[in-house]
Amino acid sequence: MPKVSEVMPECLDIRPLTKSAFAPFGEVIEADTASMRLINGGTTERFHALAVAEATGEGARVIINLFRGQPRSFPYAVDMMERHPFGSQSFSPVSGRPFLVVVSEDVNGRPDKPQVFLARGDQGVNYRRNVWHHPLMTLGQASDFLVVDREGPDNNLEEFFFEIPFIIKEPAL
Repeated sequence: MPKVSEVMPECLDIRPLTKSAFAPFGEVIEADTASMRLINGGTTERFHALAVAEATGEGARVIINLFRGQPRSFPYAVDMMERHPFGSQSFSPVSGRPFLVVVSEDVNGRPDKPQVFLARGDQGVNYRRNVWHHPLMTLGQASDFLVVDREGPDNNLEEFFFEIPFIIKEPAL
């Protein structure tokens, strides 16, 4: 058995963000003509029920935030993942810039090998409650995101640190 220091980090592939590929982790938030309804006398297109916000626990409520993410440098070492046991968390870019979405399936209470998706600047994501994901990963320059998540008295953050990080190479934009 090789020592941890002798094991090379594994590189992760970056795939386009699609509803079907992301379905095990939550919803992709994007203008989908299948969900569009005209409102306000026909002057507004409403893309209805694109994601469901979750907030469990006594005193919990859904809140709206603005996050300003700083760009990551590549190659990037994914050495940790986090999840929120009491609520979902959505990220919708306000700056219109692409970003990376890193998620993992749960295996016995810990994240499996991460999957990486490239989200367009007109796509957001909603991580379901208890989905392992990496913190916000902006590309190129600082970017703003509208974030809907849970506020409440319980600790809604669990972190996991990998012994051997996974590597993400520079994404092709």
